[in-house]
Amino acid sequence: MQRQITRRRVNAGIGAALVSPALAGTRAFAQGAAPIKIGFGMALTGPLAVNGQQALLGATIWAEEVNAKGGLLGRQVQLIHYDDQSNPSNVPGLYTKLLEVDKADLVVSGYATNMVAPAIPIVMQKNKTLVSLFALDANSEFHYPRYFSYIPTAGAHPKQTISEGFFQVAAAQNPKPQTVAIAAEDAEFSRNAAEGARANAKQYGFEVVYDKTYPPNTTDYSPVVRAIQAGNPDLVVICSYPLSSVGMLLSANELGLKPKMMGAAMVGLQATAIKDKLKGKLNGVVNYDNWVPSTKMMAPAAEFFKKYQARAAGQGVDPLGYYLGGWGYAYLQVLAQAIEGAKSINDDKIADYLRNNAVNSIMAEGVRFGKNGEWVKAHQLQVQYHDITDAANLETWRGMSYQTVLKPDEENTGAVIYPYANAVKA
Repeated sequence: MQRQITRRRVNAGIGAALVSPALAGTRAFAQGAAPIKIGFGMALTGPLAVNGQQALLGATIWAEEVNAKGGLLGRQVQLIHYDDQSNPSNVPGLYTKLLEVDKADLVVSGYATNMVAPAIPIVMQKNKTLVSLFALDANSEFHYPRYFSYIPTAGAHPKQTISEGFFQVAAAQNPKPQTVAIAAEDAEFSRNAAEGARANAKQYGFEVVYDKTYPPNTTDYSPVVRAIQAGNPDLVVICSYPLSSVGMLLSANELGLKPKMMGAAMVGLQATAIKDKLKGKLNGVVNYDNWVPSTKMMAPAAEFFKKYQARAAGQGVDPLGYYLGGWGYAYLQVLAQAIEGAKSINDDKIADYLRNNAVNSIMAEGVRFGKNGEWVKAHQLQVQYHDITDAANLETWRGMSYQTVLKPDEENTGAVIYPYANAVKA
C-alpha cells in the first residue's frame, strides 16, 4: 500500500525546491516580517503532469494576486514546491524536507489521491493541517482531524460519489439496464473509485458480471476489453488515471466495445490535450468532472480563467485550465480564508476555522467540511461527450457544445444520449 511508504526510501534525489516567481523582486515585507512559507509537491512530470502543471499555474497566480494586495496577515506569501514526478514513493521524503529543511509554515497537498495518501502520515507526525487537492477519500483510514479535502465528492461515502451520477442516469433508463463491468487500475484512486462503484451497483440494483484490476504499467488493454466483452455487460465502469484512460478508450474503440453506457471514473479525459488526442472516440462516454465552463459555473471564475489562459499560452501547460487550473487557485483561496479567519498561521487554529466555517472560492461557494474532512454536500458532475468530429479544436473544448451535464440535477444542461452506440460517430 502506498501509505506504508517510509521516508527512508525516498529522501534522496528530490532535487532543489522551486520558489514561486510570485516572490521574485520582493525585497521588503510588511513591517519587516518574514514571508509565510507554503510548501507542497506537485506532479510536474510523469503521467499526472497534464493536470499538475495546471494546478501549479493556478497556485502561482493566486500567490501573485495575494502579494500584490499586501499578502496575508500583513506578510507576503512564498510558495515552495517540488516536482513529485507523479510518483507516490517521492512524496514522504518531499514533505519531510519541506517541513524539516525548508521550514515551511504551512503545507498543502499535491494533486491526486495517489500523491495525497502518502503525504498524510508525514503531516500527522508534525501535527500540520493539510488541505488536499482532488483526493478521493484519502483520509478514510487515517481519520486525521486536521485534514480537509478539496474535491466535490462528499458525505459519509465519498468513494461512491464520483460514480453515483453515472448509476443514477443508468437506473432511470427504460428498460433499466441490468449488469455492470468494473475495470480499475491497481492504484489508490482507482481502487477507491471501484469500491464506490461496487457499492453503487448494489444500491441501484445492478449485477456485477466483471470486476478486475489491471497493472498501472499496462500498455496493451485489449485483453481487458475482450474480457469485458465476454461478460456482455450493459454498463462499463472504468476507474483509471490518464494513461490508462486513453489506452482503455482506444482499445474499446478498436475492438468495438459498445455497452449501453461507459465511463464513470476516468481521470484525464478532462484535459485539453487528451480530448484533442481522442476527439470522436470520446463520443458517448459518460464520465465524472469537477467543473465545466457553463454560464452558471463560469460566472465567479471568469476573471481567473482569462488571466490563466493568457499566461498558459506558449508555456506548454493546458491552454484552458478547466480541470485543475481553477482548483489550484481555489484550494489556496480556502487556506487563505482560514488564515485570515483564524488571524493566525497556527495549524490548530486554521483547522478549527475550517471545521466550523463555510469556505468560498471561485470554483465552489459555501463548502463545509464534515467527517474525515470531506465536503458535507457533494457537487460531483457526470458529463456526456457527443457530436465531436475530427475538426474539433481548442475552440470546441473552450465551450459546452460537445458536452452535456447530466448530474447533479441543479447543473443539468440536457438529456443523456442512450444507449452509448447512438452517440458514437463514425
